[in-house]
Amino acid sequence: MELDTDIIIIGAGMSGIGFAVQLIRQYGHRNFELIEKSAQFGGTWFSNTYPGCGVDIEAHYYSYSFCLNPDWSQKYPLQPEILQYFENVADKYDIGKHTRFQSVVTSANWEESSGTWLVSVRNLETSETYSRRCKILISAVGVLSEPNECEIPGKSSFQGPIFHTAEWDHSFDWKGKEIVVIGNGCSASQVVPAISEGDGAVKKVVQFARQAQWVFERPNPPYSSLFRWTMKWVPLAMRSYRAVQNYYTEWDYQSFPIESGAPIRKMYADYQGGYIRKTSPAKYHEFLIPKTDVGCKRRVMDTDYLQCLHRDNVELVYQDPIEEFVANGVRTKSGRVVRADAIVLANGFKVLKPLPSLNLHGERGATVEDHWDKVSGGSPSAYFATCLSGFPNFFIMMGPNSASGHGSVSYTSECQINFTLRVIKPILNALRAQRSILPVIGQKADIVRLKPDAEQADIDTVQDKLKGLIFSSGCTSWALDQTGRNVTMYPDFQYKYWLRSIFVSWSDFELSTSKAVTAALAPKTLGVSSWLTISTGIAAAGYLLHRRHLLSAALR
Repeated sequence: MELDTDIIIIGAGMSGIGFAVQLIRQYGHRNFELIEKSAQFGGTWFSNTYPGCGVDIEAHYYSYSFCLNPDWSQKYPLQPEILQYFENVADKYDIGKHTRFQSVVTSANWEESSGTWLVSVRNLETSETYSRRCKILISAVGVLSEPNECEIPGKSSFQGPIFHTAEWDHSFDWKGKEIVVIGNGCSASQVVPAISEGDGAVKKVVQFARQAQWVFERPNPPYSSLFRWTMKWVPLAMRSYRAVQNYYTEWDYQSFPIESGAPIRKMYADYQGGYIRKTSPAKYHEFLIPKTDVGCKRRVMDTDYLQCLHRDNVELVYQDPIEEFVANGVRTKSGRVVRADAIVLANGFKVLKPLPSLNLHGERGATVEDHWDKVSGGSPSAYFATCLSGFPNFFIMMGPNSASGHGSVSYTSECQINFTLRVIKPILNALRAQRSILPVIGQKADIVRLKPDAEQADIDTVQDKLKGLIFSSGCTSWALDQTGRNVTMYPDFQYKYWLRSIFVSWSDFELSTSKAVTAALAPKTLGVSSWLTISTGIAAAGYLLHRRHLLSAALR
C-alpha cells in the first residue's frame, strides 16, 4: 500500500523540530511531514507570549547540542529570543517545506495488514479533513500545551476579559488597569513583576495564591560582547560552558532522595529561605517560606518577583481565597470584592492530556486510555517515556515520566530522539530496500513492537524508584495525577537516561515484516539457493582471475 510519507511528526515545537533535523543530519532522510496546530514553529514558545515569559534553564544548556548558539543575549533569555532560535534552526534545515501549519490530527489508526498508520488531519483554516498514511508516527505534542480550566464558579458573569497566560490577550492594554492574577507558579511569578513596573504599569495587580513555592535566587546577567565572541570563536569554549551547566544540574539530583538528600535540601532551604526573607516584604514571610521540602514541588526561579511585592501596586492574597467571579471582579471567602478590568489565569496545564486527545487506536482498536487502564491503573505511563506496547511504530517525545526536576527538557528530548532514531533504523532500511532496484538479502523488518512484559517492568521500576524521592513525600504537585501517582518525573540522573538511549535493549522489542512489505520484497529477495549460486559464481570468477594472474606471471 502506497505511503503518503514515511514519517508523520505531530507538533513543531522543540521535540518536533529536533526530531526532523536529526532525521536529516543522521540519516539524510527527508520523507517526513510535521503537523502543527499553530501558524508557525516554536510550540510552547510560540503559544506563551505573556509579559515576562522566559526560560528558567541556562540558554546554552537549553539549546540543542547539535545546534549551539553563541549569541544568546543573557543567561536566561526571554520568549522572543527563544522562539527566534527555534525558528532559525527550522529555517537552517528547511523544515518549513515539510510542515502543515494550522492543522491538527483528529485520529490515527494502526492497520495491521499494511503495517501503517492512517492519520486523519483537519485544516483549521478551511475545516477540510483528509488522510495521510505513514509507516512511523511520532507524537511531539508536549506535556504542557493544554491549559487547565478555571473551576471557580461564576466565570460567565465577569464582564471583562479572562485569559490564561498561555493564551494571552494582546488586544488588552493593562496600563493603568486593575488586574487579578490567579496562581503563583512559574508563569505568575514572571507576569506580576513584568506588568507592575515602568511607565506602562498596571494601576493595581492582586495575586491570589493557595500554596507557597520555593523561590530560588536567579541572577540573570547579560552576556558581554567578549563572552559572546569567546563562545563563537574559541574552540570548545561553548561546549565546555555547556558541560559545566550540565555538571551542576546533574549534581543537583542528589538532593532528591528522601533520606540521603536531606542535608542538601536543608542547605537549600536555609539559603533560599534567607534570600526570601531578605528580598520580600516581612508581611508576606509567613506564607512565602514554604513548609514543604525543597524539590517536592517545582521550584520557581526569581525574576524580580519577590522584589516587586514591595511595590504599592502589587498585593499578594493567600488567606482569603476566591469564592466566585462577579461582574466587576472576584468575591473572596470573607466577602471582599476585588475589582478587576481583566483576570489572568496562571493555574497550570493538563499534564499529558494532549496525547489521549490525538484519538489514537493501536492494535485491535485499543485507545491510549484503554492501554493505560490495563498497565497502570488508568494513569499515563510509557516505556522509556517513549513507547507503548500495542502501538507499533509509534513513539512519544516528552511522554509520561520524562521530565526532570533538575535538568533541561531539551536534554531529555534529545535522548528520546536519539533512542527513537536507533529503534526505527530497521524500518527505514526496509523502506529503502523496497524502493531499491537491487536484490534484497535476508529479512527486512518494517514493524517494531514493544513487548508488554518489558513495558510493565520498566514502568514498575520507575514508580518504585519514585517512591524514594522527594516528589513522593506528601505535597501536592503538578507531577501527580488525580490518583496520586507520579506521571511526570524521571527518577534518576539524566546521564543514565542518555546511556539508555544509546544502548537500546533490543530484547525488549519484537521486529517483524508486514504482509505488504513481504509481498513487495518477494521478487527481489534472494533465497538460500540463489544466494549460494551467486556466491559460487563469485568464487569461481575469483578463482579464474587468480589462475590467469599466475599464468601471466609464469609467462613473463
